[in-house]
Parts: sequence; C-alpha cells; structure tokens
Amino acid sequence: MSFLIAIAALVLLMYVAYRGFSVILFAPIAAMLAVLFTDPTAVPPVFTSLFMEKMVGFVKLYFPVFLLGAVFGKVIELSGFSKSIVKAVIRLVGRERAMLAIVLVGAVLTYGGVSLFVAVFAIYPFAAEMFRQGDIPKRLIPATIALGAFTFTMDSLPGTPQIQNIIPTTFFKTDTWAAPVLGMIGATFILIVGMTYLEWCRRRAATAGEGYGEGHLNEPELVADRELAHPGIAILPLVIVGVANKLLAPLIVSAYGTTNATTLAGLPKPLVTDVSAVAAIWAVEGALLLGILSVLLFAFRPVKERFAEGTKAAVAGSLLASMNTAAEYGFGAVIAALPGFLVIRDALRTIPNPLVNEAITVSVLAGITGSASGGMSIALAAMSEQFIAAANAAGIPLQVLHRVASMASGGMDTLPHNGAVITVLAVTGLTHKQSYGNIFVITCIKTVAVFVVIAVYYATGLV
Repeated sequence: MSFLIAIAALVLLMYVAYRGFSVILFAPIAAMLAVLFTDPTAVPPVFTSLFMEKMVGFVKLYFPVFLLGAVFGKVIELSGFSKSIVKAVIRLVGRERAMLAIVLVGAVLTYGGVSLFVAVFAIYPFAAEMFRQGDIPKRLIPATIALGAFTFTMDSLPGTPQIQNIIPTTFFKTDTWAAPVLGMIGATFILIVGMTYLEWCRRRAATAGEGYGEGHLNEPELVADRELAHPGIAILPLVIVGVANKLLAPLIVSAYGTTNATTLAGLPKPLVTDVSAVAAIWAVEGALLLGILSVLLFAFRPVKERFAEGTKAAVAGSLLASMNTAAEYGFGAVIAALPGFLVIRDALRTIPNPLVNEAITVSVLAGITGSASGGMSIALAAMSEQFIAAANAAGIPLQVLHRVASMASGGMDTLPHNGAVITVLAVTGLTHKQSYGNIFVITCIKTVAVFVVIAVYYATGLV
C-alpha cells in the first residue's frame, strides 16, 4: 500500500503539470496527500519542517541565480546582441541548421560551467529569433534547448563542471574526468540521435505547412537591424560569463577560505558560512553580474530605453521559474521520506548486474523525485557501498560506476514534474501539451544512451 501511495502522488503531480496547472500549488497538495494516507498526524510537521524547509532552502540558494540569469537573458535581448549572434550563425551554418546552432550554443554554455537553468534564460532569445527567421515551429524550442543544455554536457562529457558529474566523485573517489572514452561515446550517441529526431520533426512540420506560429507568449522583443552590434561584440558577454564562472570559484575559496566567519557590530555572533558549499553558486552570480555589466557597457543606450519594462518581465519570469523548481524540490524530499519510497529503493537492490542495477536505480529515483542530482544523491547514499562491492567483485573500475551513475541521473529525471522542464516551458511561454512530447523523446534517447555505454564497456572494456 505504501508503494502505491508514493506512485499515486507522483502520477498526480505529473498529470496536473501536463494539464497546465500550477506546480507551485499542486506539489505541496500531492506531497501532503501522500503523507495523509501514510500517517495523517504527520501532515503539519512534514509540511513545515520538511517540505517548506527544502523549498525555502532551494530559494535561498538559487533564486539569485534565476534572477540574474533572467536579467542577463533580457539585456542580451534588449541590446540586440541575440539577433546579431543569430544572424551571424545563420550566415555561418545556414537557416536550415538553426536547431544545430541552438544545441551547440547550449552545449558551449553548460560545458563551460553555466548552470542549465541560467542557460535556458540566455539561450531562449537566440532560439526564438533563429526559429522565427527559419520559420520553424516554436513548440520545438524546448526540446532543442533540452538537447543542448540538459543532456550530454550535463553528465556525459568528461570534465563537465555540472553538479551531476560532481556528486559521484564523493562516493567513488573519482574525478570529473572519469571514464572519458565512455563519456565521449555516450555524448556522441545522444547528439547524433537527438539531432536526427529534431530534424525529422522540423521536416515533418515543414511538409505540413507549419511555421513558427503566431500569438505566442513571452516573445522576445524585435530589434531593428540598424541597431545591431558586431557579432564579435555581441558574443563577448557570453564569453565573459563562461570564463568568469570558471575562474571565480577557486578565487572565492582562496579569498574567503573553505569556512568564513564574518563579524558585524549589530550581530550577537559571527556569521559562519561554509564557503566550499556555496563557492560555485557565488561564482555563477558574479559571472552573471559581469555579463550584465558588459552588455550595459557596450549597449547602454538601446538597453536603457526599455530596461524598466524589460526587467519587470525578467523578474516575474525568474520568480515563477524558481518557485516552480523549489516546489518540485520540496515534493521530492517528502516522497523520499515515505515508506513507499523505501520499498522502491529496496526492490531495486535485487538487480544482479552492478552497472545495470546502478543505471536503473538512479534513473528510477531521479524520475520519482524529478531531480537528477536529488535522485542520484539518494541512490548513491543508500547503495554506493553495494555498487562498489559488486563492481570490485566483477573487476569493474569505479570510473565506470561514476560515468554510469552520472549519465543515468540525467535520463528519466525529465518527467513532466521536473524543475528544468517546467522552467524551460515557463521561460518560452509554452505548455506541456504543446512541447513536452518532444522533450520526452529526448529523455528516452538520453536514457537509452546509458545502456549503450554499458554495452560498449562490456563489449570492449573501454573506459
């Protein structure tokens, strides 16, 4: 019965998300209904001390990133930089390769260390402009962004600084470059198969006479060609964000130490901050601030004229995106605490092959929680010692465990209630009904890639 309660809560949330209802409203309702059927007396304390604690904790850490990312994307749009870059890319690769261009932009940003949530805000103005000029249906933008930002650069490519590639290092004592050959094979599979699917969708829409469409929400403002900056200037803020994000984290730790105590006269005791835990977030925030300032430096006049109204929309969008994701985070924490979740976790332990066991376990838990990092953390915290013992007995390097866990986390996590999915749909002004089907295909491709990598390892022994 406890298993059915956990599954029912998940199905309810996915259903309401797909139907277009607010996840901010229904995530706590679904979570608390699950608690109600498990232990009615636990509803108030679980809501206050677990759901709200996790939700508020997420907002505390990540809302500034959402806000600055939205503002950065907006000033890139208002300055005309996005249109300048789009025109240059179109000249370089051709209108028919707009999708590939957007995927590559997303890959460069996220592999450079930009948070995938930030990347959504930064990429969307480019994507909307390129799809409009290429007359490609707007409903395909979320899947295109997802392929570039949520898949192979998030957890497949060796060395990626995304959190999904960092978490396994603490369990397997590896580094982010673990199993580089397998990672490259998986990334290549995802890119080729994903692009093949998206191009098939584009051609089918063109044959049916479907274009970009009209009456869409959250459309970037049009900028006259006479206002456009040189593409070299236009891309500079993106380069600044990527480079600054990479350089600032070690500088922050060097300046503040791993733990910092700040004393102010009005405080009864020092503010103690675990800098090692937030240095990456501070680095992203600092990089985005530098990116915004660089746009203002090079395009102050066009941005100034529309800055007030433009940033109002950006702030509203960042609030919605961050609260949606935070509600999902709270939901996942509650579901993970239910006895039904433990039933699922324990059932997964019975799969005999260590790599298949790990892949399925991480994928299932990431899908249930709607979070790649959350599902993987829960899976490895509970079962990493079992995975390691089985791998050692079978002679499997821990590097392979790392890469399989990392890639599996970013597969079925993107179900309809996933925070990144909700964010990309909110930012683009589209609905699950319009665009989620294509995202789900990318999700399936990403999930299959994990088992392709496992098969390659067993067939060749490559690491």
